[in-house]
Amino acid sequence: MKTVQISLNSIDKVKSFVNDLTKFDYDFDLVSGRYVIDAKSIMGIFSLDLSKPIDLNIHAEDSVDDIMEILKPYLL
Repeated sequence: MKTVQISLNSIDKVKSFVNDLTKFDYDFDLVSGRYVIDAKSIMGIFSLDLSKPIDLNIHAEDSVDDIMEILKPYLL
């Protein structure tokens, strides 16, 4: 598992983020405080405080480099 910090500070960013993640067959969790949300759930993401950075847990052993390349626009 790899953890990175991301920022999703606009509606368009959230939509493109979810579209990018659904291309992968791995699990992704967003962690904000004590809340853990499925990162592929738009409704779940909008329940978080998006004004602060969010931790993204990537549950993938391989293809991490491909995932990180796609995540570049969201990384802090």
